[in-house]
Amino acid sequence: MRTLDFAPLYRSTVGFDRLFSMLDKATQAETSSTWPPYDIERVADDEYRITMAVAGFAEDEIELTQHDTNLLVTGQRKSSEGDSQILHRGIAARTFRQTFNLADHVKVVGANLENGLLTVNLKREVPEALKPRRIPIGGTQSAVGQDNAQPRIEAVRQAA
Repeated sequence: MRTLDFAPLYRSTVGFDRLFSMLDKATQAETSSTWPPYDIERVADDEYRITMAVAGFAEDEIELTQHDTNLLVTGQRKSSEGDSQILHRGIAARTFRQTFNLADHVKVVGANLENGLLTVNLKREVPEALKPRRIPIGGTQSAVGQDNAQPRIEAVRQAA
């Protein structure tokens, strides 16, 4: 078992507390159970998908909650008290709680439960105010557009 001490890094950095806390939790989570199994995939540049194997759970037994940059997925089976007796239980029916740390501006855009797989679709939506913008030099004109936008030649000539 490996343990990492991030204390020296806390002394020499400012503002990275959240990053080191996530690393601490990740190293501790290696020893804990990771049930139910899940996949995380990148669908496009700013789109992601989490797929969890939740066989035996119905839609009303699973709850997804996003609070800030945390996505919490919980599942709790409702007791099915029928007349039958189960002789062997091979399908896990235990309660689960799985937390995913999301990057800034990543939002859940949809979820679907089909054939025992819970699919959670995520998308990064950076607000317009936080996108890069081009700043003109030597003028009193306000900055417009994104960094990748081509400046108009007429606007540059008028500013000069």
